[in-house]
Amino acid sequence: MTLHPHSGAASRATDFNPLQIRDAVRRLLDQEELPSIVQAGHPVLRQLAAPYDGQLDDLELAAFIDRMRQVMHDAPGVGLAAPQLGIPLQLAVLEDKYEVDPASAAARHREPLEFFAIINPRYRPLGTETAGFYEGCLSVSGYQAVVTRQRNVELRYTTPAGAPVEEWFSGWQARIVQHETDHLHGTLYLDRAELRSLATNAEHSARWAGPDIDEARRTLGFLP
Repeated sequence: MTLHPHSGAASRATDFNPLQIRDAVRRLLDQEELPSIVQAGHPVLRQLAAPYDGQLDDLELAAFIDRMRQVMHDAPGVGLAAPQLGIPLQLAVLEDKYEVDPASAAARHREPLEFFAIINPRYRPLGTETAGFYEGCLSVSGYQAVVTRQRNVELRYTTPAGAPVEEWFSGWQARIVQHETDHLHGTLYLDRAELRSLATNAEHSARWAGPDIDEARRTLGFLP
């Protein structure tokens, strides 16, 4: 059974060593203000993040996860990976409890996702069913594009307490899992996107914010 952390061009491994990662996290935690989210073009977003193997002590790890959650809520978003804060470490936080109109929730199979953190995640498809929807990224500010992703995936990861987990996700939750895991391997959603669907947030809200992508697909000319 093969687990697929990402696909596409191979990403170069981070140059950071364990001490540099710990120092970078400590500097981030010492800041009074929330850190800025790294934007596309920064090399850290295109690197293979270092697997977590104890670079931080338990208190530092807990504090870093809490800070990541604060940044995610402030953005706001439904996930945030450590590289998005400039830290090349295989760690991400996920949570989706926003109110969505019932029609969109039904079309996207979007259900609430309680907060959790994933360390060294890998996912694999469950079946062959896919779904295409608009999505955005906090590191590609101001834009959204249609991405076709696996509808059902198995995620293997380690919890902050060190416990190995295998968990199945479907629908929008599976999309979040894939998006955040991709970040840890140097892959942005634009690498998988239908570029003819690319829209600013304003144009998306004005024209393409319906439950599905059918009208956008016909008008913008992407996907058969």
